[in-house]
Amino acid sequence: MDELADRLKALRPRLHRYCARMTGSSVDGEDVLQDTLVKALNARAQGAEVDNLEGWLFRIAHNASLDFLRNRSRNTFVPLFDDVEAAPMAEDDITAISFQTFVRLPELQRCAVILKDVLGHSVEEIASIAECSPAAAKSALQRGRAALRRLAQAPDDTRLPLMSDSDRRKISAYVHLFQSGDFDAIRAMLADDVKLELVNRLQLEGRDRIALYFTRYAEETKWRFALGAVESRPAMLVFDKSAMEKPAYFVLVDWRNDRISTIRDFLFAPYALESVDWVRLG
Repeated sequence: MDELADRLKALRPRLHRYCARMTGSSVDGEDVLQDTLVKALNARAQGAEVDNLEGWLFRIAHNASLDFLRNRSRNTFVPLFDDVEAAPMAEDDITAISFQTFVRLPELQRCAVILKDVLGHSVEEIASIAECSPAAAKSALQRGRAALRRLAQAPDDTRLPLMSDSDRRKISAYVHLFQSGDFDAIRAMLADDVKLELVNRLQLEGRDRIALYFTRYAEETKWRFALGAVESRPAMLVFDKSAMEKPAYFVLVDWRNDRISTIRDFLFAPYALESVDWVRLG
């Protein structure tokens, strides 16, 4: 199990790239990834035999992504155009495409393009993961590439929705207190049962148990904090002071009335920023 945990840690960024593009969201992709890892660990603990660990994990991630999409009713289909060249897309081009563009492809096409052009799997591996024939996987790959090219070339008419006054007030106050180093004021805003998730590292619950989290930030001098939005969600963007053009990571904060109920800090999950939609506000 220790060896499995090490392999899971190494594969986590690749699995997230898949889950994020399948779900259309880096944050939702992280949730699906965590579900995938829990299912994998439970299966191995119950004696599941695994010949190809990576293929097995991607099959679990694929099914977990489909379950998520069906539960949220978020599938959107687009017309396909067979007259568009279906050659592989360049890595720089495909990693620049937003997650929301990927989610507009039908499921099998999305799966095939991500696995082949983003992660480098073979058609046979795609067929095994998606549980379809190699011919169906190859067809989906060709059609998915064609549709994705058209979508990527279309004008980007998506806009981040305006933040409500209440949400803006709360996240602005949180960011301002981080900027000024007033962590005692933040602690006073915490719900008694507040949950902290340092994504890819640990989870804690309770006001007293997460005190050290703010102490560590009070001792750190390399980070700069800014108000922003990530995938339309109010967020604190965190910049390395030596590289201010793009956030190093982000923090999401949920509230229950005027108390902080949940903090999700992506410090240890930098892979979550790949192609994510973010904007700095104010």
